[in-house]
This record gives sequence, structure tokens and C-alpha cells, in this order.
Amino acid sequence: MIGPTPGQLEISGVSIRVRPRQRDVPGARSDVGRSRPFPPYRILDVEHRQLGRSGLRVSVFAMGTMTFGAESDEATSHAMLDHFAQAGGTLIDTADVYASGASEEILGRWLAKRSERDRFVVATKGRFAMGDGPNDRGASRAHLTGAVDASLRRLQADAIDLYQIHCWDPLTPLEETLETLDDMVRRGKVRYVGLSNFAGYQLARAVTTARLRDWAPIVSLQAQYSLLDRSIEWELVPECLDDGLGILPWSPLGGGWLTGKYSRQERPEGATRLGEDPTRGLEAYDLRDTERTWRVIEACREVAENKGVSIASVALAWLRERPAVSSVILGARTVEQLDQNLSAADVELTTDERTGLDRVSAPGYPLYPYGFLERYGQETVWERLGTRTEPPPIGV
Repeated sequence: MIGPTPGQLEISGVSIRVRPRQRDVPGARSDVGRSRPFPPYRILDVEHRQLGRSGLRVSVFAMGTMTFGAESDEATSHAMLDHFAQAGGTLIDTADVYASGASEEILGRWLAKRSERDRFVVATKGRFAMGDGPNDRGASRAHLTGAVDASLRRLQADAIDLYQIHCWDPLTPLEETLETLDDMVRRGKVRYVGLSNFAGYQLARAVTTARLRDWAPIVSLQAQYSLLDRSIEWELVPECLDDGLGILPWSPLGGGWLTGKYSRQERPEGATRLGEDPTRGLEAYDLRDTERTWRVIEACREVAENKGVSIASVALAWLRERPAVSSVILGARTVEQLDQNLSAADVELTTDERTGLDRVSAPGYPLYPYGFLERYGQETVWERLGTRTEPPPIGV
């Protein structure tokens, strides 16, 4: 079916009340600031998920703001936030380094105009360079103390709902970072603590250290995760399942690949991220131009055509239902792109469809230690996640 009919629906334990399609949603400013109605889309009243084992509840889809102040001007950014809020979204993710602080400022000005400010969960991150000084970067007490205060000023907020260390810092003792975060929580500047872009052993060490020292617990991990990159299932997803962390996937569409807009016949050109820069980051055309990538895209296309939805909606619906995922971060340049992504809230995959996508996208694993642990140690997590399609070819 194309989408759920009005009534009650259960998706991965999340209760959703589906309302009839709305055709004339109150308008927001377009790219040129003019008032217009939003495109038709289905408004969902979503029973928010817990962020891991914490008491914080977040919308299943989050608004990512990396484009704010860079690829999207303030009027467009505010129009996307209006649209996201109208659709029922509450979790908004930013970072101090996005557009050198402009993203936080744009978000702060939007929040200042909202009468229901407390309805939204604001997440930001710190760690990367915000200046040229020796302490203008990193996860040290010297940097984080000032970084949190600067983010609060830009966001025009009294407290940050979720503060995340943007990346592992090999130069700062982990204990210094975690104690600083605990101090921020005790002072009321930060409510919850999360991490982003950590390796498995780093995440496990941070979670355990915070627990043993009775410091503010780590409640979430933000990491790259999509049908095109499932490598976090080797170590990070099992760790999050064991210790109750909520996963916040970034780049859920693989940098635009899972929209179906790229072709194996020609390199991208024009007004797309890869058209403007084919060597861009982890989604660079030459890195992703593989047989596996095209098989995954074609599998998504087949499901999308059968259901009458977009390829992106299928990819997002698959990710939304993955174990430990609390909220999927949506990035967009325009209201139209955001609306297309939010339509994934309407898409419910069948068991056969999920299994098919699991199999075609399965990354497999090295035989050691993963295959060894499954064969001789009775570990079942990678089988349950669908990380591998066949049992490890290891003899008795």
C-alpha cells in the first residue's frame, strides 16, 4: 500500500495516529520570503521515541541544520523549520562548526520567535576548530567551557537539551572531557550528553568511565548510517544496544545517493552536491560508484515503484526501523526536499521488503573476530542485524 490509512498504526513499537491528508497547510516563507502553502503531505502525530534509555523523548525524524547559513539562506532555513514543526517534528540538530556558528544563530533567531519554544529538543555539538587559537578546538575543559557558553549565546537559550562531542579527541584525556560535561549538566547548562563519530572501543570506554565515576551518562551516538554504509553494525550498534544508547544517524541518504538522482552512465553535473564537487567527503562519486551501491539503489527503486513512493522514502523508512535508532537526521536545502524526506513517515515496509533490503545492503564482516565469535562464541548480534547474509564459512 502507498501509506497507512487514518487510524492507529504500530511501527517498531512506536504508536502513530495517522490523520487524513492535509492539502492546505498554513504557509511559510519560500526561498524569496513570500507566503505560500506547503506542498501536500501527510501530518503524523507521532508518539516520540525515548532517546536511548534516557527520559528524553524525541521525534522519529530530526531536522539537520548543516545547510543553514551555507547552502540555505536564513529565510529558506526558517521556512524549513516552520515546515518541520508543522509536521510534528521536535528534535533539531546543529553544531557550532556549521557555517562557523551561523547555523546556531539562524536556529536561535527562529526559536526566539516561537511561543512554544519548550516543545523543541535542541541538540548541538562542539569539538572542531572555531578559531585560530591553540585552545579553540578539541574536547578539553579549556575549549568546551567556552564552546558551550558560545553555543548558548548563539541559540539564545538557557540550556542545551543534548550536547554532543563532535568527534573523538586523541589529545585530551577522556576523563577530562567527561568530567567537564558532567559539570555542565550539574550547572544546568546542558541537560543530556551524547557523542558523535567515535570508534567502538572509544564509545565503550566513554560509557563505562562515565558510569563508574557517576558522571552524567552518555545517552546517544550520532554516526553515519544508511543502506549504503552499515559499517557501524560491526561494533557501534551492538555497543549501543548493550548500553542503551539511542542512535542518531547522519547522512541517512548517503549524501543524496539514495534519492536515485545519480546514474552509473554519467558523472553528476549541475546543482547537486556531487555535481558541484564530485570528490565531496565520504559520498564522493568515485568512492560510491560500486556495484553494491547500484544494487542497493535498484532494490530501493523496486520497492518504491511497488508502493508508489520515492526511493528516498524507502531508504529512510528502512533506517527508521533499525534497532537502537531513536531519530533519523534529515538534511535538506529546500522546503521541497525536506517535504520529500518527511513523506517517509507514511511508509511502512513489509517484512519481505525489509528482509530484501537487509540482504542486498548487507556489508558482511571479517571472519576474525566476527565470524569466529559467531561460530565458536555463539554471538548472534550480526545475524539478528542482518549484517551478514550467510553463516561464517568456518569449519568445526
